[in-house]
Amino acid sequence: MKAALLQLDPIVGDLEANLARLREAAAQAVDSGADLLVGTELGLLGYPPRDLLLREGVAEACRHAAERFAEGLPPAVAALVGLPRTAGDGSLHNALALCRGGRVEGYFDKRLLPTYDVFDEHRHFTPGTGPLHFEHAGVRIGVLLCEDFWQADDVSIERAYREDPVAALAGSGCGLVVVASASPFVQGKRARQRERLRRLAGSLGAPVLAVNQVGANDELVFEGASIACDPGGALLHQAASWVEEVSVVDLDRAPIADPVPEAPESALFNALVLGVRDYCRKTGHSEVALGLSGGLDSSLVATIATAALGPGSVTGYLMPSRYSSPGSLEDARELAGRLGLQRTVELPIESLHQAARTAFPPELGEPCGITDENLQARLRGLMLMAHANQTGALVLTTGNKSELAVGYCTLYGDMCGGLSVIGDVLKTEAFSLARWLNREHARVGFDTPPIPVSSIEKPPSAELRPDQLDADSLPSYEDLDLVVALRVDQEASRERVHRESRLPSAEVDRLVDLIDRQEYKRHQAPIVLKVSPRSFGRGRPMPIASRWVPASG
Repeated sequence: MKAALLQLDPIVGDLEANLARLREAAAQAVDSGADLLVGTELGLLGYPPRDLLLREGVAEACRHAAERFAEGLPPAVAALVGLPRTAGDGSLHNALALCRGGRVEGYFDKRLLPTYDVFDEHRHFTPGTGPLHFEHAGVRIGVLLCEDFWQADDVSIERAYREDPVAALAGSGCGLVVVASASPFVQGKRARQRERLRRLAGSLGAPVLAVNQVGANDELVFEGASIACDPGGALLHQAASWVEEVSVVDLDRAPIADPVPEAPESALFNALVLGVRDYCRKTGHSEVALGLSGGLDSSLVATIATAALGPGSVTGYLMPSRYSSPGSLEDARELAGRLGLQRTVELPIESLHQAARTAFPPELGEPCGITDENLQARLRGLMLMAHANQTGALVLTTGNKSELAVGYCTLYGDMCGGLSVIGDVLKTEAFSLARWLNREHARVGFDTPPIPVSSIEKPPSAELRPDQLDADSLPSYEDLDLVVALRVDQEASRERVHRESRLPSAEVDRLVDLIDRQEYKRHQAPIVLKVSPRSFGRGRPMPIASRWVPASG
């Protein structure tokens, strides 16, 4: 048997486009001799559909699309296509349609519905109880949908399900097992998933094919990297990451050598580039704009945007204030030149700043301190959003995860925008990524190292008051990022943060309080591209008005 992995990039809700692409991929696979075609989870509708599933007519339209797809298949070919389907009792299921013989022959419903991290499938779906396998071309084929197989094994949480579909397949005589997934990218996840697939193949004594969605929808990025293993767990095929691919795998072929693992910085960069590119493509934005301060974060975001969209689609705004250093302005200009940005705007905000200070109500007194600092940031945000209104460009925010964690950012200022590109990237990770980009610039498409060395090496500063440094308000980013990783990613208690960070208790209390109190800001931030196990946004829905402050927590 030859099986095809249809690793595609759907647009959520665009049934006609998704169906057309699925037909193209199926035709390509059939021309290459495939007997079995395996699509991704909810591939017809796109993942994640979220509350679009509640809209009248969506499931019915997906059923009609699957039927139209089935009509075009050759008689000897079977295909598994992901869609939501309404059962006879009115319940909605996350399903794979078995398309064969010119019709939809039956369905395989997902049994395990994740409710952790960004997933909330119990909100929409009912767990399945139907069959787990079917016969095709003389082979019994086991069918699993995403969580039926992964079972939270690739995330750091405790999750117990009442049943185990993998165990249910053991002893069933399957000669092949297929796994249809829409599994979002998280740093380090690919290696763990590959190992689990190999263990499954070895335990069942059957080849395993796992196809994964590629592309980005909203804040979620999907790597692809679909995989096929032989009965002993050896690699038969590894699809490309970050691009669509139709892979036809001969199950009788000899195993191949494992590919060289992608460097962590490479995976992170590719995920962020794909996230920006697909978000713009799927929301209809052909241009983006952002502020260029000459610092590390805006330089990194500008580099990612240029890689995603090209230098002709990125506008950089240089908006110095009286506190901006000449070096920062030169760094911003140098960055724009290295990236080849075709549009940069130099707009000093001093006159705007003075006008705003003059217009400030006398009864409130002269704006000073944090008020005056935020006034500058908000004037920059005002100009960027005006640019968006005038041109239709999408404004990218440039804050990192460390800053978002402790609120070292300004509402309606540097938080203005439609997409937070590195809001799930710690500051220490941003440093590493910038240095890697400069070392590997040719491999990622840049003629020269894109980020000025001084933007990486100079002490970070918001430059909103004289001689300001981040270190005036925050500990070293190495210490801060350890606290953020513990408190945010692992929800560690204060005691554990203190114990593992080895910071003074008073400093731990200050930072933990900052993290917890800044939730109101994060609720108003643009969506954050998710690349870590626990990002700000849908996957971490913390309360704002909360008083959870026990002595140990």
